[in-house]
Amino acid sequence: MSERTAGANTAALPDTKAILLGIASGLAAALCWALGFVATRHGLKAGFTPVDLLMHRFVWSGIAFLPFVLRAGLRDLCGIGWGRGMALMMLGGPVMSLISYAGFMFVPLGHGSVIQPSCATLGGLFLAVVLLREQISLSRFAGAVVIVAGLGVIGSESIGHMGPSAVMGDLIFVLTGSMFAGFATLVRYWRVSAVSVATVISVLSLSLFPLYAAAGGLARDAAIGLHENALQAIGQGILAGPAAMYLFTLSIQRLGVARAAVFPATVPVLTLLLGWLMIGEPPTTLQAAGLITVLSGFYLAQRQS
Repeated sequence: MSERTAGANTAALPDTKAILLGIASGLAAALCWALGFVATRHGLKAGFTPVDLLMHRFVWSGIAFLPFVLRAGLRDLCGIGWGRGMALMMLGGPVMSLISYAGFMFVPLGHGSVIQPSCATLGGLFLAVVLLREQISLSRFAGAVVIVAGLGVIGSESIGHMGPSAVMGDLIFVLTGSMFAGFATLVRYWRVSAVSVATVISVLSLSLFPLYAAAGGLARDAAIGLHENALQAIGQGILAGPAAMYLFTLSIQRLGVARAAVFPATVPVLTLLLGWLMIGEPPTTLQAAGLITVLSGFYLAQRQS
């Protein structure tokens, strides 16, 4: 083997490891989000309000991360800066989460778990091309078109069988998916670290806790019981919150926005499967058809050519 060939193989090794790490991180983030969706649906059935779930999503991680932010200094928020930190909190933090939780009050699990991640994928691909000038292959473009078709199948169920309120719920998830696409694009554009993003968003969200306590939220949580609160603390406060945020940010850094943006499209199948197994909500025929179409689009979108 020549020195040039050996050098090329050695140089390619770190890239391969980075790609594998990015893929593993993206899939792990999708699993965390899926568990968070199931926990959200279960929590609303158990009597929690969207604001209660929001508290579980950010307060516990905010308390855990607060010492690290104080140690690093509040002046520049772990190097992210206040302006960027607030923008990331709006697009990928409590504002987006609260809107998303409200969507589940209008439609079943199968709608939110498919529409929001798919719109995050579509929005991520679009912003990667328009703002970051990343190259999108013909296969990924075709995948995006197929994903849109799958969303149309699911949306037809809302229009034809569930009424105007269900359409509103679907539009809520279109909005939150688009917001998260903006979050992912800014993470890549600003080149902020995964740890810093998860830490700063959680700590900034603590500012909402006094309002929650003053509105009687703690008494409402206590009435529901310790077991249900513990489930939400794990599902929202750990898995769907900082764990998913850190893993997806790491995936963006290793793969880029365009490639990492396809991982949210794996969330629907994971969510519907877990929802069926864990809380007894099987998908309808239209939801299953839309899901299969979306997954076909995902397959096309993640191909290299």
